[in-house]
Amino acid sequence: MQNEKINFLKTYLSLYIDHTTVLEDLNQPDSKYVLLDVRNAPATIKKDQIKGAIAMPAKDLSAHLTELDKSKTYVVYDWTAGTTLGKEALLTLLSAGFEACELSCALEGWKGMRLPVETI
Repeated sequence: MQNEKINFLKTYLSLYIDHTTVLEDLNQPDSKYVLLDVRNAPATIKKDQIKGAIAMPAKDLSAHLTELDKSKTYVVYDWTAGTTLGKEALLTLLSAGFEACELSCALEGWKGMRLPVETI
């Protein structure tokens, strides 16, 4: 039973990426990561996003998969780590054959650490 728990946790944690890894890579000229803001809200509600992110609501993601570059790794994020939109977007991307992960701290954690955001 212990090994099953360990394997489950390894799988679960493999779905996430930490802010430090993303931020370090985004500062490189040929970053392998692309941030996707998958919140399903208009810009007037969102007001800001992680600097350099592409707004692609989870509800519309399937319709825009052909616009994405399969050579990149997509990092999706939602309002908080406890919401499901990031997980839904992650499932959509992984099912379509993309490399993808969810930002472990979500937007809430990113902003809480005072990392770069931009006004929409």
